[in-house]
Amino acid sequence: MLSEPRSGRLAAWGNALLAGLVSPDDAVLAVVGEDAVHRVVGLPGEAAPVGLTLALGRLRALGVQGLRVALPVPGHPLGLSGPAEFNARALEAEEAVVCVGAALGLVPEVHEAGPSGDVRVEVVWHCLPVREAPPADVPSLGEAERELAEALREATEALTRLDVAGSGPVAEAAVDAYRARAMASRGRDVLAPGYPPRAVRVLELAERVGALVSLAGGSGHGGAVSASEMAGRAGALRPVERTARRARVAAYNSVVEERGRGV
Repeated sequence: MLSEPRSGRLAAWGNALLAGLVSPDDAVLAVVGEDAVHRVVGLPGEAAPVGLTLALGRLRALGVQGLRVALPVPGHPLGLSGPAEFNARALEAEEAVVCVGAALGLVPEVHEAGPSGDVRVEVVWHCLPVREAPPADVPSLGEAERELAEALREATEALTRLDVAGSGPVAEAAVDAYRARAMASRGRDVLAPGYPPRAVRVLELAERVGALVSLAGGSGHGGAVSASEMAGRAGALRPVERTARRARVAAYNSVVEERGRGV
């Protein structure tokens, strides 16, 4: 929940490229990030894997007008519309990109190799048919922002109630790491050119809420010493995490939604 999903980078910078706001080279550099290389397999008209530059150009030629993000987990197919094969791959990866204007979707498969400290990451995007239908459970940007404000309050209260901050050195280190991440994220470009300021604000807040959920869920048992209390903590945080995921999807998809409304 704390790291930027590769599907988010691909959708954001792909949308900027499709809108003519960035060059193909700049878009690909942003999508690849610290990975070694990204390739696309299964692209219509291409028998072999191709690089991202060619793939994005081919998608445009196939009629793709925008890219949406899906961040599904078991029991919550957020952003998906089928069919079963695509949904299964997306659920396994917990992310995907769905094309607007052509019935295609892209799911990343990540390969890591090399010793610790010198890991080479290669990403293969599988291009598959998708069903052209409204994506599941994606809120508007305004709805996401309102939900996040409440979720942030709930997550903060959960940390206090569960005594996570007082549960020992591991939790204290996690709190310090969260604060450092929050400071480092200020002022960075969290989305590609063309996204409205509100989308940037929603994505930043969603990442903050997600960090708090990860902290509460990953810092030992905190004050929840019994099995029932541990289950209660998980149950309290689950809807907060769900809200943050929905908001991230809303932020990444906002330019496509605005374009669809003629904004």
